[in-house]
Amino acid sequence: MSDHRPPLPPGLRAYLTGPELAGVWSTARARLERNGLQITGTISVDLDAAAADRLSGLLSRPLQTGPGRPVKLADLDEALRRSAAQLGLVSALQAIHGRPVTDHRAARRDVQTQWDAVWLRLDAALAGAGLADAAWVPAWIAGMRSTGVLTRAGIDAADRALDHAVAALAVLLPPADRPTVELAALASRVTGDAHGLDDTTLASLVLLRAAALAHDRPVPETAAQRRDLWQLLGVATDAVSGTVLTWRLQPPSEDRWSRMMRDRANLGLITHLTLHELDRAGAVSYAGPGQVVSVCENPQVLQAAAHAGVEAPLICLSGNPATVGTRLLRALISAGNPVRYHGDFDWPGVAIAGRIISLGASPWRMSATDYRTAAAMLDPDHAIALTGKPVPTAWEPALSAAMQARGLAVHEESLLGVLLMDLADDHGTTISP
Repeated sequence: MSDHRPPLPPGLRAYLTGPELAGVWSTARARLERNGLQITGTISVDLDAAAADRLSGLLSRPLQTGPGRPVKLADLDEALRRSAAQLGLVSALQAIHGRPVTDHRAARRDVQTQWDAVWLRLDAALAGAGLADAAWVPAWIAGMRSTGVLTRAGIDAADRALDHAVAALAVLLPPADRPTVELAALASRVTGDAHGLDDTTLASLVLLRAAALAHDRPVPETAAQRRDLWQLLGVATDAVSGTVLTWRLQPPSEDRWSRMMRDRANLGLITHLTLHELDRAGAVSYAGPGQVVSVCENPQVLQAAAHAGVEAPLICLSGNPATVGTRLLRALISAGNPVRYHGDFDWPGVAIAGRIISLGASPWRMSATDYRTAAAMLDPDHAIALTGKPVPTAWEPALSAAMQARGLAVHEESLLGVLLMDLADDHGTTISP
Protein backbone atom coordinates (compact mmCIF):
# COMPACT_ATOMS: atom_id res chain seq x y z
CA MET A 1 0.00 0.00 0.00
CA SER A 2 1.33 3.44 -0.84
CA ASP A 3 -0.46 5.11 2.10
CA HIS A 4 0.88 3.79 5.41
CA ARG A 5 -1.25 6.16 7.52
CA PRO A 6 -4.81 4.79 8.10
CA PRO A 7 -7.31 7.58 8.69
CA LEU A 8 -7.99 8.79 12.22
CA PRO A 9 -10.74 11.19 13.17
CA PRO A 10 -9.08 14.63 13.56
CA GLY A 11 -9.94 15.00 17.21
CA LEU A 12 -8.73 11.53 18.10
CA ARG A 13 -5.54 12.04 16.05
CA ALA A 14 -4.73 15.14 18.05
CA TYR A 15 -5.42 13.26 21.28
CA LEU A 16 -3.27 10.23 20.40
CA THR A 17 -0.37 12.10 18.79
CA GLY A 18 0.15 14.56 21.62
CA PRO A 19 3.63 14.57 23.12
CA GLU A 20 2.27 13.14 26.38
CA LEU A 21 1.77 9.70 24.81
CA ALA A 22 4.85 9.64 22.53
CA GLY A 23 6.81 7.41 24.93
CA VAL A 24 3.91 4.96 25.24
CA TRP A 25 3.63 4.51 21.49
CA SER A 26 7.39 4.19 20.86
CA THR A 27 7.69 1.58 23.64
CA ALA A 28 4.67 -0.35 22.31
CA ARG A 29 6.08 -0.29 18.77
CA ALA A 30 9.48 -1.56 19.91
CA ARG A 31 7.85 -4.45 21.79
CA LEU A 32 5.62 -5.45 18.87
CA GLU A 33 8.46 -5.31 16.34
CA ARG A 34 10.50 -7.63 18.57
CA ASN A 35 7.79 -10.15 19.40
CA GLY A 36 6.36 -10.81 15.95
CA LEU A 37 3.47 -8.29 16.29
CA GLN A 38 1.89 -10.31 19.07
CA ILE A 39 -0.60 -8.30 21.21
CA THR A 40 0.61 -9.95 24.39
CA GLY A 41 2.57 -9.02 27.46
CA THR A 42 3.11 -5.78 29.32
CA ILE A 43 5.21 -2.73 28.63
CA SER A 44 6.68 -0.38 31.23
CA VAL A 45 6.27 3.33 30.60
CA ASP A 46 7.09 6.49 32.54
CA LEU A 47 3.95 8.48 33.22
CA ASP A 48 3.91 12.04 34.44
CA ALA A 49 0.62 13.66 35.39
CA ALA A 50 -0.23 14.75 31.85
CA ALA A 51 0.60 11.35 30.33
CA ALA A 52 -1.29 9.45 33.04
CA ASP A 53 -4.32 11.68 32.55
CA ARG A 54 -4.38 11.22 28.78
CA LEU A 55 -3.73 7.47 28.86
CA SER A 56 -6.39 7.07 31.59
CA GLY A 57 -8.85 8.72 29.26
CA LEU A 58 -8.03 6.24 26.51
CA LEU A 59 -8.19 3.17 28.76
CA SER A 60 -11.22 4.43 30.70
CA ARG A 61 -9.57 3.74 34.06
CA PRO A 62 -7.34 5.76 36.35
CA LEU A 63 -3.56 5.26 36.14
CA GLN A 64 -0.94 6.22 38.68
CA THR A 65 1.98 8.43 37.78
CA GLY A 66 5.59 7.34 38.13
CA PRO A 67 8.41 5.54 36.34
CA GLY A 68 7.99 2.04 34.91
CA ARG A 69 4.21 1.88 35.11
CA PRO A 70 2.87 -1.40 33.61
CA VAL A 71 0.47 -1.25 30.67
CA LYS A 72 -0.84 -4.35 28.89
CA LEU A 73 -0.68 -4.34 25.10
CA ALA A 74 -4.04 -6.11 25.01
CA ASP A 75 -5.60 -3.23 26.99
CA LEU A 76 -4.24 -0.69 24.49
CA ASP A 77 -5.49 -2.77 21.59
CA GLU A 78 -8.96 -3.14 23.08
CA ALA A 79 -9.24 0.56 23.94
CA LEU A 80 -8.24 1.64 20.44
CA ARG A 81 -10.76 -0.72 18.87
CA ARG A 82 -13.50 0.77 21.10
CA SER A 83 -12.48 4.31 20.18
CA ALA A 84 -13.62 6.34 17.20
CA ALA A 85 -10.56 5.04 15.35
CA GLN A 86 -11.86 1.45 15.42
CA LEU A 87 -8.31 0.27 14.78
CA GLY A 88 -6.20 -2.31 16.57
CA LEU A 89 -2.91 -1.33 18.18
CA VAL A 90 -0.75 -2.25 15.17
CA SER A 91 -2.88 -0.24 12.72
CA ALA A 92 -3.16 2.64 15.16
CA LEU A 93 0.64 2.83 15.52
CA GLN A 94 0.94 2.85 11.75
CA ALA A 95 -1.50 5.78 11.65
CA ILE A 96 0.23 7.64 14.49
CA HIS A 97 3.79 7.28 13.14
CA GLY A 98 3.06 7.20 9.43
CA ARG A 99 5.04 4.04 8.76
CA PRO A 100 4.38 0.29 9.01
CA VAL A 101 5.04 -1.65 12.18
CA THR A 102 7.66 -4.19 11.04
CA ASP A 103 7.87 -7.76 12.22
CA HIS A 104 11.64 -7.81 12.63
CA ARG A 105 11.79 -11.53 13.32
CA ALA A 106 9.86 -12.31 10.14
CA ALA A 107 11.98 -9.80 8.22
CA ARG A 108 15.17 -11.48 9.45
CA ARG A 109 13.80 -14.87 8.46
CA ASP A 110 12.88 -13.56 5.03
CA VAL A 111 16.33 -12.01 4.53
CA GLN A 112 18.01 -15.23 5.66
CA THR A 113 15.86 -17.20 3.22
CA GLN A 114 16.91 -14.87 0.40
CA TRP A 115 20.60 -15.18 1.33
CA ASP A 116 20.27 -18.95 1.50
CA ALA A 117 18.98 -18.80 -2.06
CA VAL A 118 21.99 -16.67 -3.09
CA TRP A 119 24.45 -19.27 -1.76
CA LEU A 120 22.49 -22.08 -3.41
CA ARG A 121 22.61 -20.27 -6.74
CA LEU A 122 26.35 -19.71 -6.25
CA ASP A 123 26.87 -23.45 -5.66
CA ALA A 124 24.91 -24.21 -8.82
CA ALA A 125 26.90 -21.64 -10.83
CA LEU A 126 30.22 -23.06 -9.62
CA ALA A 127 29.07 -26.57 -10.54
CA GLY A 128 28.00 -25.36 -13.98
CA ALA A 129 31.39 -23.72 -14.47
CA GLY A 130 33.24 -26.89 -13.45
CA LEU A 131 34.70 -25.18 -10.39
CA ALA A 132 32.66 -26.74 -7.58
CA ASP A 133 35.48 -29.01 -6.41
CA ALA A 134 38.28 -26.44 -6.70
CA ALA A 135 40.37 -26.34 -3.54
CA TRP A 136 39.97 -22.57 -3.11
CA VAL A 137 36.16 -22.53 -3.21
CA PRO A 138 35.35 -23.25 0.49
CA ALA A 139 37.70 -20.52 1.75
CA TRP A 140 36.36 -18.08 -0.84
CA ILE A 141 32.74 -18.64 0.14
CA ALA A 142 33.59 -18.50 3.84
CA GLY A 143 35.32 -15.19 3.28
CA MET A 144 32.36 -13.80 1.35
CA ARG A 145 30.02 -14.84 4.15
CA SER A 146 32.12 -13.45 6.99
CA THR A 147 33.56 -10.17 5.72
CA GLY A 148 30.25 -8.41 5.19
CA VAL A 149 31.31 -7.24 1.72
CA LEU A 150 28.26 -8.78 0.11
CA THR A 151 25.74 -8.13 2.88
CA ARG A 152 26.53 -4.42 2.81
CA ALA A 153 25.89 -4.38 -0.93
CA GLY A 154 22.51 -6.09 -0.62
CA ILE A 155 21.05 -9.31 -1.95
CA ASP A 156 20.40 -8.25 -5.55
CA ALA A 157 23.84 -6.67 -6.02
CA ALA A 158 25.54 -9.66 -4.37
CA ASP A 159 23.66 -12.10 -6.58
CA ARG A 160 24.71 -10.27 -9.76
CA ALA A 161 28.32 -9.89 -8.60
CA LEU A 162 28.71 -13.59 -7.78
CA ASP A 163 27.09 -14.62 -11.06
CA HIS A 164 29.42 -12.36 -13.06
CA ALA A 165 32.48 -13.42 -11.05
CA VAL A 166 31.84 -17.13 -11.60
CA ALA A 167 31.25 -16.56 -15.32
CA ALA A 168 34.62 -14.80 -15.55
CA LEU A 169 36.39 -17.42 -13.43
CA ALA A 170 35.06 -20.12 -15.75
CA VAL A 171 36.96 -18.39 -18.56
CA LEU A 172 40.13 -17.66 -16.59
CA LEU A 173 40.57 -20.71 -14.33
CA PRO A 174 42.33 -22.99 -14.61
CA PRO A 175 45.01 -21.25 -16.69
CA ALA A 176 44.86 -22.27 -20.31
CA ASP A 177 47.00 -21.70 -23.38
CA ARG A 178 44.81 -18.93 -24.72
CA PRO A 179 45.46 -15.41 -26.02
CA THR A 180 45.48 -12.57 -23.53
CA VAL A 181 42.07 -10.96 -23.15
CA GLU A 182 41.50 -7.31 -22.40
CA LEU A 183 39.49 -6.56 -19.28
CA ALA A 184 36.83 -4.59 -21.13
CA ALA A 185 36.27 -7.48 -23.56
CA LEU A 186 36.02 -9.99 -20.73
CA ALA A 187 33.61 -7.73 -18.86
CA SER A 188 31.41 -7.31 -21.94
CA ARG A 189 31.33 -11.06 -22.39
CA VAL A 190 30.36 -12.00 -18.84
CA THR A 191 28.43 -8.94 -17.62
CA GLY A 192 27.13 -7.28 -20.77
CA ASP A 193 28.97 -4.07 -19.82
CA ALA A 194 32.53 -3.13 -20.78
CA HIS A 195 32.94 -1.57 -17.32
CA GLY A 196 31.33 -4.47 -15.47
CA LEU A 197 34.65 -5.64 -13.99
CA ASP A 198 36.24 -2.27 -13.30
CA ASP A 199 38.05 -1.75 -10.01
CA THR A 200 35.02 -0.08 -8.49
CA THR A 201 32.68 -3.03 -9.05
CA LEU A 202 31.65 -5.67 -6.55
CA ALA A 203 32.07 -8.37 -9.21
CA SER A 204 35.74 -7.45 -9.64
CA LEU A 205 36.31 -7.52 -5.89
CA VAL A 206 34.86 -11.00 -5.34
CA LEU A 207 36.48 -12.36 -8.52
CA LEU A 208 39.95 -11.21 -7.48
CA ARG A 209 39.46 -12.67 -4.00
CA ALA A 210 38.81 -16.03 -5.65
CA ALA A 211 41.78 -15.64 -7.99
CA ALA A 212 44.09 -14.76 -5.10
CA LEU A 213 43.09 -17.93 -3.26
CA ALA A 214 43.38 -20.01 -6.43
CA HIS A 215 46.95 -18.78 -6.96
CA ASP A 216 47.94 -18.82 -3.27
CA ARG A 217 48.36 -15.06 -3.15
CA PRO A 218 47.17 -12.45 -0.65
CA VAL A 219 43.97 -10.61 -1.44
CA PRO A 220 45.06 -7.55 -3.47
CA GLU A 221 44.68 -4.23 -1.65
CA THR A 222 46.27 -1.74 -4.05
CA ALA A 223 45.67 -0.91 -7.68
CA ALA A 224 49.12 -2.27 -8.56
CA GLN A 225 48.39 -5.57 -6.81
CA ARG A 226 45.08 -5.86 -8.62
CA ARG A 227 46.78 -5.24 -11.97
CA ASP A 228 49.37 -7.90 -11.16
CA LEU A 229 46.67 -10.43 -10.33
CA TRP A 230 44.69 -9.66 -13.48
CA GLN A 231 47.91 -10.10 -15.41
CA LEU A 232 48.50 -13.49 -13.78
CA LEU A 233 45.01 -14.44 -14.96
CA GLY A 234 45.92 -13.45 -18.52
CA VAL A 235 43.86 -10.26 -18.48
CA ALA A 236 45.14 -6.87 -19.63
CA THR A 237 43.63 -4.08 -17.56
CA ASP A 238 44.76 -1.52 -20.13
CA ALA A 239 46.88 -1.37 -23.26
CA VAL A 240 49.45 1.26 -22.31
CA SER A 241 50.80 0.88 -18.76
CA GLY A 242 52.43 -2.53 -19.07
CA THR A 243 55.63 -2.70 -21.09
CA VAL A 244 58.23 -5.18 -22.21
CA LEU A 245 61.86 -4.15 -22.86
CA THR A 246 63.47 -5.27 -26.11
CA TRP A 247 66.99 -5.07 -27.49
CA ARG A 248 67.92 -5.74 -31.12
CA LEU A 249 64.45 -7.07 -31.94
CA GLN A 250 64.30 -6.73 -35.72
CA PRO A 251 61.04 -7.73 -37.40
CA PRO A 252 61.85 -8.72 -41.00
CA SER A 253 58.66 -7.38 -42.63
CA GLU A 254 58.57 -4.24 -44.78
CA ASP A 255 55.69 -2.50 -43.03
CA ARG A 256 56.39 0.88 -41.38
CA TRP A 257 56.42 -0.47 -37.81
CA SER A 258 58.86 -3.27 -38.63
CA ARG A 259 61.16 -0.83 -40.40
CA MET A 260 60.99 1.50 -37.40
CA MET A 261 61.97 -1.34 -35.07
CA ARG A 262 64.95 -2.20 -37.28
CA ASP A 263 65.97 1.47 -37.33
CA ARG A 264 65.90 1.57 -33.53
CA ALA A 265 67.95 -1.62 -33.33
CA ASN A 266 70.52 -0.19 -35.74
CA LEU A 267 70.69 2.99 -33.65
CA GLY A 268 71.43 0.90 -30.57
CA LEU A 269 68.21 1.90 -28.80
CA ILE A 270 66.34 -0.08 -26.19
CA THR A 271 62.60 -0.18 -26.96
CA HIS A 272 59.69 -0.30 -24.53
CA LEU A 273 56.79 -2.03 -26.23
CA THR A 274 53.20 -1.69 -25.03
CA LEU A 275 50.15 -3.79 -25.76
CA HIS A 276 48.74 -0.81 -27.63
CA GLU A 277 51.77 -0.80 -29.92
CA LEU A 278 51.55 -4.52 -30.64
CA ASP A 279 47.88 -4.08 -31.47
CA ARG A 280 48.73 -1.27 -33.87
CA ALA A 281 51.56 -3.27 -35.41
CA GLY A 282 49.15 -6.01 -36.35
CA ALA A 283 50.06 -9.49 -37.54
CA VAL A 284 53.79 -9.19 -38.16
CA SER A 285 56.77 -11.44 -37.55
CA TYR A 286 58.77 -10.12 -34.62
CA ALA A 287 62.03 -11.88 -35.52
CA GLY A 288 63.60 -13.50 -38.55
CA PRO A 289 62.77 -17.13 -39.36
CA GLY A 290 64.43 -19.44 -36.85
CA GLN A 291 66.01 -16.54 -34.97
CA VAL A 292 66.78 -17.48 -31.36
CA VAL A 293 65.32 -14.90 -28.96
CA SER A 294 66.67 -14.81 -25.41
CA VAL A 295 64.54 -13.60 -22.50
CA CYS A 296 65.71 -12.37 -19.12
CA GLU A 297 64.00 -11.22 -15.94
CA ASN A 298 66.20 -8.36 -14.73
CA PRO A 299 66.64 -5.08 -16.69
CA GLN A 300 70.31 -5.00 -15.64
CA VAL A 301 70.95 -7.93 -17.95
CA LEU A 302 69.43 -6.15 -20.95
CA GLN A 303 71.24 -2.92 -20.06
CA ALA A 304 74.55 -4.78 -19.88
CA ALA A 305 73.82 -6.40 -23.26
CA ALA A 306 73.16 -2.96 -24.76
CA HIS A 307 76.34 -1.52 -23.28
CA ALA A 308 78.32 -4.48 -24.61
CA GLY A 309 76.76 -4.03 -28.05
CA VAL A 310 75.64 -7.63 -28.44
CA GLU A 311 73.87 -8.32 -31.71
CA ALA A 312 71.51 -11.04 -30.48
CA PRO A 313 67.91 -10.06 -29.71
CA LEU A 314 67.03 -9.95 -26.02
CA ILE A 315 63.72 -9.37 -24.27
CA CYS A 316 63.45 -8.34 -20.61
CA LEU A 317 60.24 -9.08 -18.68
CA SER A 318 61.23 -7.05 -15.58
CA GLY A 319 59.93 -9.71 -13.21
CA ASN A 320 56.51 -11.24 -13.66
CA PRO A 321 55.67 -10.53 -17.30
CA ALA A 322 53.16 -7.85 -18.17
CA THR A 323 50.45 -8.87 -20.60
CA VAL A 324 52.38 -7.37 -23.49
CA GLY A 325 55.38 -9.54 -22.62
CA THR A 326 53.30 -12.68 -22.58
CA ARG A 327 51.75 -11.79 -25.92
CA LEU A 328 55.12 -11.12 -27.50
CA LEU A 329 56.53 -14.43 -26.29
CA ARG A 330 53.46 -16.34 -27.49
CA ALA A 331 53.76 -14.73 -30.92
CA LEU A 332 57.45 -15.60 -31.22
CA ILE A 333 56.93 -19.19 -30.10
CA SER A 334 53.92 -19.61 -32.40
CA ALA A 335 56.02 -18.34 -35.33
CA GLY A 336 58.62 -21.01 -34.64
CA ASN A 337 61.28 -18.82 -33.10
CA PRO A 338 63.27 -20.67 -30.41
CA VAL A 339 62.78 -18.72 -27.18
CA ARG A 340 64.95 -19.35 -24.12
CA TYR A 341 64.45 -17.92 -20.65
CA HIS A 342 66.69 -17.11 -17.71
CA GLY A 343 65.63 -15.67 -14.35
CA ASP A 344 66.48 -15.48 -10.68
CA PHE A 345 67.25 -18.57 -8.65
CA ASP A 346 64.83 -17.76 -5.86
CA TRP A 347 61.30 -19.03 -5.32
CA PRO A 348 59.48 -16.14 -7.02
CA GLY A 349 62.04 -16.32 -9.83
CA VAL A 350 61.58 -20.00 -10.55
CA ALA A 351 57.80 -19.58 -10.32
CA ILE A 352 58.05 -16.99 -13.11
CA ALA A 353 60.36 -19.30 -15.05
CA GLY A 354 57.81 -22.07 -14.77
CA ARG A 355 55.11 -19.85 -16.26
CA ILE A 356 57.35 -18.73 -19.15
CA ILE A 357 58.55 -22.25 -19.89
CA SER A 358 54.95 -23.48 -19.86
CA LEU A 359 54.30 -21.12 -22.79
CA GLY A 360 56.83 -23.09 -24.86
CA ALA A 361 60.10 -21.38 -24.00
CA SER A 362 63.23 -23.38 -23.16
CA PRO A 363 65.17 -22.94 -19.91
CA TRP A 364 68.38 -20.94 -20.37
CA ARG A 365 71.01 -21.86 -17.78
CA MET A 366 68.21 -22.79 -15.36
CA SER A 367 69.36 -26.29 -14.40
CA ALA A 368 70.41 -27.72 -11.05
CA THR A 369 74.01 -27.75 -12.25
CA ASP A 370 73.77 -24.08 -13.27
CA TYR A 371 72.40 -23.21 -9.84
CA ARG A 372 75.08 -25.11 -7.93
CA THR A 373 77.83 -23.52 -10.00
CA ALA A 374 76.41 -20.03 -9.53
CA ALA A 375 75.85 -20.51 -5.79
CA ALA A 376 79.42 -21.71 -5.34
CA MET A 377 80.71 -18.51 -6.96
CA LEU A 378 78.88 -16.16 -4.57
CA ASP A 379 81.07 -14.12 -2.27
CA PRO A 380 79.96 -13.52 1.34
CA ASP A 381 78.48 -10.11 0.48
CA HIS A 382 76.12 -11.66 -2.07
CA ALA A 383 75.25 -14.89 -0.27
CA ILE A 384 71.59 -14.19 0.47
CA ALA A 385 69.51 -16.82 2.24
CA LEU A 386 66.72 -18.40 0.23
CA THR A 387 63.39 -17.59 1.89
CA GLY A 388 59.75 -18.36 1.24
CA LYS A 389 57.79 -21.41 0.23
CA PRO A 390 59.63 -23.82 -2.12
CA VAL A 391 58.32 -23.93 -5.68
CA PRO A 392 58.55 -27.02 -7.87
CA THR A 393 60.62 -26.75 -11.05
CA ALA A 394 58.77 -28.95 -13.50
CA TRP A 395 61.36 -28.58 -16.28
CA GLU A 396 64.00 -30.04 -13.92
CA PRO A 397 62.78 -31.25 -10.50
CA ALA A 398 66.39 -31.54 -9.33
CA LEU A 399 66.68 -27.74 -9.43
CA SER A 400 64.14 -27.18 -6.67
CA ALA A 401 65.79 -29.89 -4.60
CA ALA A 402 69.22 -28.34 -5.12
CA MET A 403 67.95 -24.90 -4.10
CA GLN A 404 66.40 -26.29 -0.92
CA ALA A 405 69.59 -28.17 -0.11
CA ARG A 406 71.94 -25.19 -0.67
CA GLY A 407 69.58 -22.55 0.74
CA LEU A 408 70.97 -19.57 -1.19
CA ALA A 409 69.28 -17.23 -3.65
CA VAL A 410 71.22 -16.40 -6.81
CA HIS A 411 69.98 -13.33 -8.62
CA GLU A 412 70.30 -13.01 -12.34
CA GLU A 413 72.73 -10.10 -12.33
CA SER A 414 75.28 -12.37 -10.62
CA LEU A 415 75.53 -14.28 -13.91
CA LEU A 416 75.95 -11.31 -16.26
CA GLY A 417 79.28 -12.51 -17.65
CA VAL A 418 78.01 -15.98 -18.54
CA LEU A 419 74.76 -14.67 -20.02
CA LEU A 420 76.54 -12.08 -22.16
CA MET A 421 78.92 -14.73 -23.46
CA ASP A 422 75.92 -16.83 -24.50
CA LEU A 423 74.39 -13.86 -26.31
CA ALA A 424 77.69 -13.10 -28.02
CA ASP A 425 78.02 -16.69 -29.18
CA ASP A 426 74.63 -16.38 -30.93
CA HIS A 427 76.13 -13.84 -33.35
CA GLY A 428 79.83 -14.54 -33.12
CA THR A 429 80.41 -11.33 -31.21
CA THR A 430 83.46 -10.96 -29.02
CA ILE A 431 82.56 -9.89 -25.48
CA SER A 432 84.99 -9.21 -22.69
CA PRO A 433 83.94 -11.12 -19.56
